[in-house]
Amino acid sequence: MSTDIPLNGLPIREYLLVGLLSLALTFLLTGPVRLLAFKIGAVAVPRSRDVHTQPIPRLGGLAMYLGICGGMLLAHQLPLLRRAFDYTLDPIGVLVGGGVIMAIGMLDDRFELDALTKFAGQTMSAGIIVLFGIQWVLVWVPWGGNDYGPSGSLISFDMNQGGLLTVLLALVLINAMNFIDGLDGLAAGIGAIASLATCTFSFHMLAESQNDVVNYAPALVAVTLAGACLGFLPHNFQPARIFMGDSGSMLIGLTLAAASTSAAGKLVPTQQGPAGTLAVLSPLIVVAAVLFVPLLDLLMAVIRRTRRGLSPFHADKMHLHHRLLEIGHSQRRAVLLIYLWASVLAFGAVSLSLFDGLVVVWGMAIGLLVALLVSAIPRLRQR
Repeated sequence: MSTDIPLNGLPIREYLLVGLLSLALTFLLTGPVRLLAFKIGAVAVPRSRDVHTQPIPRLGGLAMYLGICGGMLLAHQLPLLRRAFDYTLDPIGVLVGGGVIMAIGMLDDRFELDALTKFAGQTMSAGIIVLFGIQWVLVWVPWGGNDYGPSGSLISFDMNQGGLLTVLLALVLINAMNFIDGLDGLAAGIGAIASLATCTFSFHMLAESQNDVVNYAPALVAVTLAGACLGFLPHNFQPARIFMGDSGSMLIGLTLAAASTSAAGKLVPTQQGPAGTLAVLSPLIVVAAVLFVPLLDLLMAVIRRTRRGLSPFHADKMHLHHRLLEIGHSQRRAVLLIYLWASVLAFGAVSLSLFDGLVVVWGMAIGLLVALLVSAIPRLRQR
């Protein structure tokens, strides 16, 4: 379903206003939330695997969630963006599911819940967004050319299959963001990069579909999350005055899962044949690239711990950011390096659907080479 807005009349200013409001609210509310964390005892005491040396309050996810709520409320009052609420329940699902997982994270920030209780809460939150209609419906695969042109076919999921796939993706993302939240500003920055890349892809789909209302919701979810992450980052970048805690990292993971599923899970490819292969693959490429860094860290952690006979949730000091610190990078430089890796992958993948593929691939290769060389500088100096 398309709107009567012309193709060159995308509501960019409205989305920008919503994102700025989410940013401002999160920035302003983080101070009061910090005082609340001290008052109720939600404080991170340094442990052997931590890199901070002084007690620092948690609970930053509360400020981020309130920033997202403020942005959503403003969008609901803007005539152009109200379409995101009129034709889909995706934003409401994010608010309800995000509120539940943020509340569970707040309990963990204060009382340190056991892994099984947190996992049950994560599953419930993921199930909530599925109940509101956020789930994978179609996925393109590069085989079975008789069903969809000579270069691939579409797999259509029923409600149970699509819901299960969405829950699994949400659980993986929630725990991936939770695992990488080990350095000041790392999770907030990765969340901002991933949500901005998803938002850019959603804008592209909005333009390609001539303002189809289906594409309003993922852009709204992504832009409010980006604003919340950027608003929290000044308080959280090294040296951090407050941590987002599990209330923030799990909120980012769930919201990213919702935004990426809403953006790519219902797309119907319109191009057939080899020329359309990149176009139909672009949603999956974007999702995979946006989430590559946290998912790689999660996969390595699970393999590492299970090989030692430990629980996948057993904490250690061998994450990607810990390894960067070990080879000689400072905390800030390690965080900025991971930002660089994530940006090259995420925005490079988005660029594949916007520009000439060969040029983008060369640009990504150069960017990754630069990131690799910068990451290896301390080792090269030692040699």
